[in-house]
Amino acid sequence: MELNEIKKKLSGNLEEGRYTHTLGVAYTASAMAMAMGADIQKAFRAGLLHDCAKGYSIEQQMKFCGQYGIILTREMKESPQLLHSALAPYIARDCYGNEDAEIASAVECHTTGKPGMSLLDKIIFIADYIEPGRKDIQGLSEIRRLAFSDIDRCLLKIIENTIQYLKSRDQAIDPRTTETFEYYKEGDHT
Repeated sequence: MELNEIKKKLSGNLEEGRYTHTLGVAYTASAMAMAMGADIQKAFRAGLLHDCAKGYSIEQQMKFCGQYGIILTREMKESPQLLHSALAPYIARDCYGNEDAEIASAVECHTTGKPGMSLLDKIIFIADYIEPGRKDIQGLSEIRRLAFSDIDRCLLKIIENTIQYLKSRDQAIDPRTTETFEYYKEGDHT
């Protein structure tokens, strides 16, 4: 599917604020890709598709997870906002024509991360956190600078902040987030 078709379909399926966020992620991801020598078009497309499952209610997302054989973990049941990233690769394929495995991986891990992330995985994960429309949270300026100077430190800082935020609200932490933190805490994985 052409980018303009994807944008048009997303604008009809997502709430206005979510669609604006999606465009922010796509443009941020393409700028990061440009700066890092990654595929700019893939980064833009992955940014567009990262929240493509968010246009469905939690109930619909759960139903789709069942249809696609996605096992609902305890964390997904306790924090259903995790569902959309597990579901996104399937929606991206079936509704938006994505057949690119790298893009599917990036949209799947954009919320929790995963050990051994590709450059595109990292770009989408970070772009989702730093896009210009995000509300200003503590340390965001530093994280935005790190995004273009030390991607692994940036990734680690985001995961660390996410874990602290979830703990402060007594929310479930997906094991993939903890595994990602431990993996990147160990050092250089570029």
